[in-house]
Amino acid sequence: MAVNKDSLKPSCEDSYSDNTVLSLVDVLEENEQLESDACAVLGASDPERCSYPEGYVKRQALYSCSTCNPRGGEAAGVCLACSYKCHEGHDLFELYTKRNFRCDCGNSKFNGLECKLFKEKEEVNATNKYNHNFFGLYCTCERPYPDPEDDTPDEMIQCVVCEDWFHGRHLGALPADSADFQEMVCQECMERCSFLWAYTAQLAVPTVTKVTPLEDSLTDDVDVGDNEPGKNIKQENSASPGQSSHETKSAVPITSIKTDGTTFKEKEGNGDIKGEPCTSTTSCLQSQPQTLVNGDVNCVKKDDTATNSDVQDCLSSCKLHELKAQTVALEKTATYWYQSWRSKLCTCQDCKKMYADLGVSFLLDETDTVQAYEHRGKTNEEEEGRRDPLMAALSNMNRVQQVELIYEYNDLKSELKDYLKQFADEGKVVTSEDIQHFFEGLRSRKRRRLDGMQYYCS
Repeated sequence: MAVNKDSLKPSCEDSYSDNTVLSLVDVLEENEQLESDACAVLGASDPERCSYPEGYVKRQALYSCSTCNPRGGEAAGVCLACSYKCHEGHDLFELYTKRNFRCDCGNSKFNGLECKLFKEKEEVNATNKYNHNFFGLYCTCERPYPDPEDDTPDEMIQCVVCEDWFHGRHLGALPADSADFQEMVCQECMERCSFLWAYTAQLAVPTVTKVTPLEDSLTDDVDVGDNEPGKNIKQENSASPGQSSHETKSAVPITSIKTDGTTFKEKEGNGDIKGEPCTSTTSCLQSQPQTLVNGDVNCVKKDDTATNSDVQDCLSSCKLHELKAQTVALEKTATYWYQSWRSKLCTCQDCKKMYADLGVSFLLDETDTVQAYEHRGKTNEEEEGRRDPLMAALSNMNRVQQVELIYEYNDLKSELKDYLKQFADEGKVVTSEDIQHFFEGLRSRKRRRLDGMQYYCS
């Protein structure tokens, strides 16, 4: 499933009223999930050393400090270790993860605050990218998360391109509840990277129209139906005579576009869609014909020997050109993509250049995904878990100390298990007072045992 702030799943405290009784199983399951989420996000980031010396880290957990950089000032981000060591007690915004970012802690944006972990830093990190998330605002609605003024249950989903977070209800359309998707691209990024529409029929999850754009959120509801490329979205109130259904007030706007085997063309005009590569036969002949070298498409300078056949061979190796030969629907909604969709994108030289020009070359890198980052975090945590702290402590003790520690450990484990089993059997809530009572009883029994021991001097 795509990354979302659900992780945004409410905690037990939020999910139940004061009168609800939680079983021990409920508490343990939630704690296990919270630990798993934390390991996924933080496990691949170093909590002890500032990440600045590593340069622009491919992906890492980030925070912004509203104490040091309040809203209205310069945006800045700090790594996990600096959030602990340099900004302890400050008001921090958790940014989840960001790509290609270098820790700002202690640079010129912090008005004299020095990084305690790594002091030799440049004044600014020129290629860092910032957005309103760094001031605690998200989505097109520019609201904080959690939002004290919004009680509408909703999940927030991160766009894989701009890395902003969006309420599901503000994305224009959502996939079916049963649909599983890996990543989401928001409306604005789909407009900027319009070449992605050519891939939607094969690689994107079909959506159902459950929501309308933010600006239309107060209009009439729309029917839920398949929102497949080329189909109009139905509205509850039928369109007036002479008005197509996609022109009605609350429907998500759709602009159908088609190709004639050469380039994308809008239905009402013949303007090229911005951000598209040069893949038409005509434009290739006029600019840079290509040849295949070692299986890749490479541009060669135009000369008199370039033939129409050369260009046709070039175009036949471009997946995007083949997909453009089909009719495609360009919609004003977010898109949701299946697992491993990035590996299906065209990697010819023209397309690679287009990705670089648009600043989305990372789409070809499957290790860039949040899922890959989370997998590294969980793997690191599992490796740490294999290092048993009890065995590590035992290795530094003499034989007598080892026996005493093992005895105390087994005694604690047995008594705690029996104590908690009572709550599990009766379906009762385990409170902090119950745990405190258990350890007080344990200490009392230990004192009585020690007081009853006799010591002899030789």
